[in-house]
Amino acid sequence: MMSACGDGTWNNPYPSESDAADVIYSSFSERPKRLDPVSSYSGNEYQFIAQIYEPPLQYHYLLRPYTLIPLAAEAMPQVRYLNASEQEVSEDEISNIAYSEYVISIQPGIFFQPHPAFASDEQGNAKYLDLTEEDLDNIYVLSDFAATASRELTAADYVYQIKRVASPFLHSPIAGVMREYIVGFDEFRKQTGEQYEEQKSVWQDLRSLDLAGVKIVDRYTYKIRIKGKYPQLVYWLAMPFFAPMPWEAEKFYSQAGMEERNISLNWYPVGTGPFMLTENNPNLRMVMEKNPNFHGERYPSEGEPEDQAKGLLQDANQELPLIRKAVYSLEKENIPYWNKFLQGYYDASGVNSDSFDQAIQFGSQGDVQLTEEMLAQGIQLETAVTTSIYYMGFNMADAVVGGDSEQARLLRRAISIAVDYEEYISIFQNGRGVAAQSPIPPGIFGSIEGEAGINPFVYDWVNGGPKRKGIEAAKYWMSKAGYGNGIDSKTGKPLILNFDTPAAGPDAKAQLNWMRKQYQKLGIQLIIRATDYNRFQEKMRNGTSQIFQWGWNADYPDPENFFFLLYGPNGKVKHAGENAANYENPEFDRLFEQMKNIKNGPERMQIIQRMTTILQQDAPWLWGFHPKAFSLFHSWYQNVKPNLMANNVLKYKRVDGELRIVKRAEWNQPKFGPVILLFLFLLLSFIPAVIAFRRRERSVVK
Repeated sequence: MMSACGDGTWNNPYPSESDAADVIYSSFSERPKRLDPVSSYSGNEYQFIAQIYEPPLQYHYLLRPYTLIPLAAEAMPQVRYLNASEQEVSEDEISNIAYSEYVISIQPGIFFQPHPAFASDEQGNAKYLDLTEEDLDNIYVLSDFAATASRELTAADYVYQIKRVASPFLHSPIAGVMREYIVGFDEFRKQTGEQYEEQKSVWQDLRSLDLAGVKIVDRYTYKIRIKGKYPQLVYWLAMPFFAPMPWEAEKFYSQAGMEERNISLNWYPVGTGPFMLTENNPNLRMVMEKNPNFHGERYPSEGEPEDQAKGLLQDANQELPLIRKAVYSLEKENIPYWNKFLQGYYDASGVNSDSFDQAIQFGSQGDVQLTEEMLAQGIQLETAVTTSIYYMGFNMADAVVGGDSEQARLLRRAISIAVDYEEYISIFQNGRGVAAQSPIPPGIFGSIEGEAGINPFVYDWVNGGPKRKGIEAAKYWMSKAGYGNGIDSKTGKPLILNFDTPAAGPDAKAQLNWMRKQYQKLGIQLIIRATDYNRFQEKMRNGTSQIFQWGWNADYPDPENFFFLLYGPNGKVKHAGENAANYENPEFDRLFEQMKNIKNGPERMQIIQRMTTILQQDAPWLWGFHPKAFSLFHSWYQNVKPNLMANNVLKYKRVDGELRIVKRAEWNQPKFGPVILLFLFLLLSFIPAVIAFRRRERSVVK
């Protein structure tokens, strides 16, 4: 009842910030485990660190196709191509290119966020880089350190971070990729391992160790030399792995007693970006606030033709960020989150299966629309086909479903037709997906639209769209493969296949039952072997699975990032790579090596088409589907455009705080009716007691 004594709505979960006009409210469901850019590699972690750390490059927020532009860099990297004698050659002389050298110049005048690692005493000595256990007696969180300071960002900070990626003790997930390209990578790992073999638990000062392929040119310039030609390196330069790391921060956090207090890079990042993490309470909320030292950046002034009409250019050239704070509250359950979104306490929301029918309806032409309830609240919808793929893979090392024999190929083709992913998308994804024709999602170079892009072994082009071949076609190929009606013609026994999955729970059970029925169409008995994810990964590494289901999110918008999932030298069993199907095709591998180093254009597209045809014919995957993302947001939440490559998008968002306050008050009016009825009920319930009491008082004792 005391809530009625305050201002604002009674049920506001942010009573102290009810009038915050430039704060965004969002949520997280699981605490990010790694906020150190050397090891972080998941979406829930990038939600935070991408707003804090600044790699040299970033993706343009509005332009499509996805376009790289400078972030901390002054301009796009200058690239030189060298032969074995280190003489400069043309980029078209691929066979003569021994090295590619990327020269990157960063903007001067960029400063790190305020942090105790940079603090110094009156003599100019570091204040907190040589602490004892006694010095930490009253330290529990980072803000308990009284002094903070900053310093200018330099090229050395970028070089230091690349050395961290190469360090054998920090276990960067991209070390395996980078060792193939960065000159001297393996030698640096060996040197670091030898020097710090006995000191793994203390700070490893990487500044004095030489990484041959990464050099400081001057205070604001550094260069990266890689082996051969690898145009995709520029995409990696837009990821936090290549963001700067001040050595002072790493030394500060490595001191004894810090890790026990959760004072570490995985808990408190140190960056130059528009925001800094000021509160990390994984059981309640995480808060990012505007970095007072942010060097400044401007909202884009150009975009796609329709962006102007959508109001996405109203803030053109405005200084970023457009908000001062973002509050992320812990929400483990979907229903409470959804209800708070409808009450206006979260600014944006995805659409889960529980709330789909309440939010989304399909028009007469199958188009996606908001329900009247959502429209009445002014809620808006954005959809986008993600740069991801969920697929079912065959272990090509398996004696039954694998290999390059005609029998195995026809069996995989029959299963590809029988497993109806359009039905799967309709039932389990609420229509939020597009059946895949190849590994490459829409929007990535190499994805072909229209009839030319369909998988001709699984689909026909009917009435202007792809139509899955009928089950009779699948049965025909089963018969040709020697498995008519699901019976092995050689043994006379039913064909039994095993499907390994880490899926569990009621939703997974329904999906697995559906999958079993798809195989039953062909008479195949599908055995579901469910296990925990660690055991599942072990099976994949050992090659003991037969059929499995997995997915991939694009690291960068290039077909190489999807085709490499089927590149032979990337096989999971032989090479511990990401080719989980262990697929090997010499012609495909040859074309892959040719394709990956060519610029987007007709020549590259021709090679991609040939590679796609090989994959469609061999069918190492059931191509599955590309998920479609549905995003809902309130009318006060502005500058919303799905960008599936950029993670640092918080700085572009704006909120109309006054409108939000009005709408919250309108949607959260207290309903006194139930209280009045309860009061009347309690009052009426006292009447019999009062009557009985008065009768007793008036009665005569006999």
